[in-house]
Amino acid sequence: MKNLLVELFVEELPPKALKKLGESFAATLVTKLKASGLVDETTVTPYASPRRLAVHVTNVAAKAADKPMQQKLMPVAVALDANGQPTPALLKKLSALGADASVVPTLKRAMDGKAEALFLDSIVPGATLAEGLQAALEAALAALPIPKVMGYQLADGWTTVNFVRPAHKLVALHGADVVPIGVLGLTAGRETHGHRFEAKNLLVSIRDADSYAQQMESEGAVIASFAARRIEIEKQLKAAAAKEGLQPIDDEALLDEVSALVERPNVLTCQFEQEFLDVPQECLILTMKANQKYFPLLKDGKLTHKFLVVSNISPADASAVIGGNERVVRPRLADAKFFFDQDRKKSLADRIPGLAKVVYHNKLGTQGERAQRVAALASAIGHRLGGEKLAQQADQAALLSKADLLTDMVGEFPELQGIMGRYYALHDDLAADIADAIEDHYKPRFAGDELPRNPVGLCVALADKLETLMGMFCIGQLPTGDKDPFALRRHALGVIRMLSEGNLPLDLEWLLNRTYDAIEPALTDHFEAGFHSAKLPDFIYERLAGSLREQGYSVLEVDAVVSLRPQRLGDIPKRLAAVREFLKLPEAASLAAANKRVGNILKKAEGTVTAQVAAALLKEPAEVALNAALAEVKPKADAAFDKGDYTASLQSLAALKAPVDAFFDGVMVNAEDPALRNNRLGLLATLHQAMNRVADLSKLST
Repeated sequence: MKNLLVELFVEELPPKALKKLGESFAATLVTKLKASGLVDETTVTPYASPRRLAVHVTNVAAKAADKPMQQKLMPVAVALDANGQPTPALLKKLSALGADASVVPTLKRAMDGKAEALFLDSIVPGATLAEGLQAALEAALAALPIPKVMGYQLADGWTTVNFVRPAHKLVALHGADVVPIGVLGLTAGRETHGHRFEAKNLLVSIRDADSYAQQMESEGAVIASFAARRIEIEKQLKAAAAKEGLQPIDDEALLDEVSALVERPNVLTCQFEQEFLDVPQECLILTMKANQKYFPLLKDGKLTHKFLVVSNISPADASAVIGGNERVVRPRLADAKFFFDQDRKKSLADRIPGLAKVVYHNKLGTQGERAQRVAALASAIGHRLGGEKLAQQADQAALLSKADLLTDMVGEFPELQGIMGRYYALHDDLAADIADAIEDHYKPRFAGDELPRNPVGLCVALADKLETLMGMFCIGQLPTGDKDPFALRRHALGVIRMLSEGNLPLDLEWLLNRTYDAIEPALTDHFEAGFHSAKLPDFIYERLAGSLREQGYSVLEVDAVVSLRPQRLGDIPKRLAAVREFLKLPEAASLAAANKRVGNILKKAEGTVTAQVAAALLKEPAEVALNAALAEVKPKADAAFDKGDYTASLQSLAALKAPVDAFFDGVMVNAEDPALRNNRLGLLATLHQAMNRVADLSKLST
């Protein structure tokens, strides 16, 4: 048992995919080695740099253990003649397996179904490391998550191979021994390339599997481990920032990408002219991160004129590298400043007519038409939440919310939509609440994102997401499987979060009806009648149920509450808390089971059952007692429910356990007398109504 190292040296790999490529390469190769019986308990260390994929695996056998195998040959009646001698069919089968007639006496007999059959016991030789590693390496390369491969010719000028990037060296060492394998036209050896500029020698000869990381760093000037390189970059970033009394921007994705761009990181401090700080910092930060892969430096959350560069070289005099990066970033910042200055020459209000020329969707009209719909809906929501003043503010913010799409800055950096709208609104001397709402109407943009910061933003954000959902559902653009091109699941979760976490006094049905009223005139040729009424509420409640389960509520708890389709989503946390407390009661299981039984009886009843009871028709003592108990308990439960005290409402039902049990023990519901039967069904309907206001208790019955 020795340790194994495999490295494939290639031209520069795609940086955004490097981490996944390294993890996939190591995982697949080791999985295949395990399947071959060459490794059991092992430690796997993946390596990935811009120019190499590698893996170090401990405790790898030179040869897998031999395995005993029993193989069915054929039924005895076919294999042996009447004298017990092998038939030609058996001899032919043995020959195909590399055996002859001499093994016939050793063959085993055993029942195979209803017939007796012959079985051959043999030993299957274990795979050699060369055999197993060859297959594992080919499988690892085939399984790499590469969206697009490139074809290139080998040195012979004739052979073409396909891979993510041209490969130039292959290292495969078992201990200090080279494993004779090959792939992509390469034959394994022990030599690889170090850093393109910093290595001591052009080639690095790896002594053995365990010296790889150390030799690559000391001789090749390469930190081969992606994780180690990332840690080193993070450490240097913090040290360089601390030296300036500043903080580097926190961006995990940028850190991953830069770790995939360098093999020997060297963090340098650069700066730009302070006049550029007049431009909104979001613009400067975005252009530095997205275009140059720089780390802006902040002080108390505000951008400074200094930034950090992760260089791939470490010259004695770094001034040329620093100066070069400062020269490169200057035109980018100048473009941002130019866009900002030009955009402010025209107000957001003056840009609104231009939205009529921007197509939103070929079946839903332009962005201008959409802005009108969102404004009408936002105004209606604002009127419900805060009266005429909030309605007017929401209407104004909604009309302006998409105007920044026509600015040069958003045209260059679409990620800044909403953010730039806020800056331009403040420049136009609009109220802070209006400006904030223009930025916030896209929120929440992802799981865990903050909600809009003021009521105006909430109105516009709700209207914007509901308009998108209703419009897409009405024209049949529903999410399918893992495809959701219009982010409708995210929009639905955003609506749920705003209604629930904001505890807004808005009924979901009212919102959907107002949304449909706003959008219906645009849909005359494209919508399916009634399409929204069934599918969109289902979609929202399904997202709600999934979100609640992710928050730790059980399936039973969620089903009990959500199945009632509560219109005020802000009430749902209180309902769930009440259900949890109810389940702690000793009477809970019995009441849940009884509620399920009542529901089944009412479903099977002919005609419509009215929740009314005629006291004169109550005959049996048990039904008289249940009616009396309901007369006492139901008003208490209803009063607690109306106050929003759902826990008290449910717990008051505990007093019904004994009379309900007695009713089912002593009363025949489906009596022959129709009047008696209908009265008892009315009593059960009253009971069912009383028990299922907070949650459908039958869902708690297991």
